[in-house]
Amino acid sequence: MNDRVEAGASQQPAAEPSPWNVPNALTVLRILMVPVFLVLLLANGGDDVTTRWWALVVFLLAMLTDKIDGDLARKYNLVTNFGKIADPIADKSLMAAALIGLAVIVELPWWVPVIILVRELGITVLRFFMIRIIVMPASRGGKIKTVLQTVAIGLFLLLYPLANVVPSVVTFILLILAWVIMTAAIVVTLVTGIDYCVQAAKTYREAKAGGGTQRA
Repeated sequence: MNDRVEAGASQQPAAEPSPWNVPNALTVLRILMVPVFLVLLLANGGDDVTTRWWALVVFLLAMLTDKIDGDLARKYNLVTNFGKIADPIADKSLMAAALIGLAVIVELPWWVPVIILVRELGITVLRFFMIRIIVMPASRGGKIKTVLQTVAIGLFLLLYPLANVVPSVVTFILLILAWVIMTAAIVVTLVTGIDYCVQAAKTYREAKAGGGTQRA
């Protein structure tokens, strides 16, 4: 009897860590950095070189916090429900701010943010729905997508301020590179979005067939 009680106790799910932790604090910080980034990017219609440099710095720092908070949460078992919800919101908010901001100052055509953000919004809504069944981890393709988007946006943010200190041929080469990476980011974004929908549909059918026994 005691063995069964002990076995039952050992099977109890571990208590969720407190949401008051460093990874979640970094996630909140990233959300707070979004309006700061936008103000710097859009200052004087995007024509202020100094604020453009600062916008790039804030963007890169924000993306760095994304990696750090994820690494800390996994390493020290600090994954919380708040983090599961807030982290993608922070990521998508920063990406949306960068893409829309670059379109506003006419350094990206509007179809780029529309394609990427429609996909991101759709998958975010789907992910929240799937949380009730199972937490679907980011795929390898999803991580590649994030890296490509980050590098492409970083290059576009860099082009204008850098044009004031380097020969025009360097700027032209970087522009081509930025578009190559952005094109790759768009392709991977769409492909991973389709794959996520397929996997979510499969998981939902399996959970429904099993009487909803799957858990996150």
